[in-house]
Amino acid sequence: MALSRLLSSFRVRLLLLLAALLVLTLGVQYYLNQRAVRANTKFIVEQQQAVMAGVALGVNSFSSGGLYLDEVRKQSNDPLLDRVKSVLIVDEQGNIKDSLDESQRPFKNADNSIGYVKVKDISLPPLRSALERTSENVPLPEGMTIRHQTSANDSAAFYFPLETEKGRRYVIVVLGSSNTMMSILRSQARQSFLYTLVVLLVTTCLTAIVVWRFTRPIKSLSIGARRIAGGDFSFRVPSSGRSDEMGELSDLFNDMTVKLARTRELEAQLYNAEKAVVVSRLASAIAHEIRNPLNYINLTLDHLRVSFAPHDPLKQEKFESLTKQLKAEVARINNRITEFLNYSRPVQLEPQPLDVAELARDALRTFEVQLTESNVETSVVEQTRLPLISADAESLRSALTNLIINSLQAMDGNGGKISIVLSAEADGRRARIEVSDTGRGISEEDILKVFEPYYSTKETGTGLGLAIVKKAVDDHDGTISVKSKEGEGTTFTITLPVSEPGAIATG
Repeated sequence: MALSRLLSSFRVRLLLLLAALLVLTLGVQYYLNQRAVRANTKFIVEQQQAVMAGVALGVNSFSSGGLYLDEVRKQSNDPLLDRVKSVLIVDEQGNIKDSLDESQRPFKNADNSIGYVKVKDISLPPLRSALERTSENVPLPEGMTIRHQTSANDSAAFYFPLETEKGRRYVIVVLGSSNTMMSILRSQARQSFLYTLVVLLVTTCLTAIVVWRFTRPIKSLSIGARRIAGGDFSFRVPSSGRSDEMGELSDLFNDMTVKLARTRELEAQLYNAEKAVVVSRLASAIAHEIRNPLNYINLTLDHLRVSFAPHDPLKQEKFESLTKQLKAEVARINNRITEFLNYSRPVQLEPQPLDVAELARDALRTFEVQLTESNVETSVVEQTRLPLISADAESLRSALTNLIINSLQAMDGNGGKISIVLSAEADGRRARIEVSDTGRGISEEDILKVFEPYYSTKETGTGLGLAIVKKAVDDHDGTISVKSKEGEGTTFTITLPVSEPGAIATG
């Protein structure tokens, strides 16, 4: 288990890969060195064989009955002689007695005497002895320079001393330039460079693959960090199925994102809770400091209407209109105080089985006069017969009436239509209530904030109407959402759990 965990580590696998590449590189270099040693050994053996074949060619020319070296060469058919560039036979005076090169052979002078080309007059590379040991005290003819130090740049030329009846002779064998050590080393260098280049390309490709696999999750993490910094807590780094450090980092990043999202939700809830506490205190103060004077004003207005109404009909009508307007304003202030109290008070629900359709019709009847005056059509559509829901009647009625008020205000008294569509979802386990209007709609900038407390697009609004609706729905373990398009209307959708899926409302 520990070994499996160790091998799944990215660092360990990277080290193993680097070690494998190192072994591969060293192995290739070792193979090339061994191949070069074998090639050099073979070259030296073949070179020695070619030299000895050249020497044998020179020796055979003494017993050939006056044949020149090229003629003897044709008769021998020795393939080793293909490596030989030239063979010379030189006497003690430095005269070239025979050569594969016709221009270096003996010639006749004008007086029919035999003339010889001097070895010093031709371009001959420094020589090495064809024998392993030779006496360095024996003088060589002029033009035959002994090579004391071997250099790879020198041409291959060897001499072999031979005692004959006519005196000492020297057989000189010159190998072709392709058989020199320099050419062999150059060929080996080219091959070594080629193989090394292939190894480097392979290791580079493998390294690029490893780097790509390593940086790909890092790029995903970078994108994720930018998204999270921008407030998008729904982003998740794609899981690569890796069990190394990068896979673990991706999983930890996703876990961190989930926790940050939860923390943000808790912060929002805490903020709303703190706001609710402030509102509760403010509502209590308002109720205590304002409602008593308002009640006194309301009672005084009733007393004025009864006891001090003028007898003049015109003045009486004006007096009645003013007192009625004052009472309406007092009622409006009371309504605002009630909104504050309803939003800030702790939840005290009294759930009971309710018929959603009847509750919707009852909420519309409350605004029957205003709907008629505003020329607004209403309808309650039951797409399916809904089961009873378990809810607090007053709380849910307040939520529906707030939505209806919101729809009325959205139509600005220009007429329109308000419809309440009822249906079931989740196999009858939840009731769906859709409140739609044909009003002015809500802009995209405002639609995300409509349920926030104290947020209102109306100059006289408190911003608590829709907040109260959401609070009431949340208290009943329901959900609420909104869809809207400017100039066409708005639809609020509420879903609530039913009390018993089989309990159908009767009416």
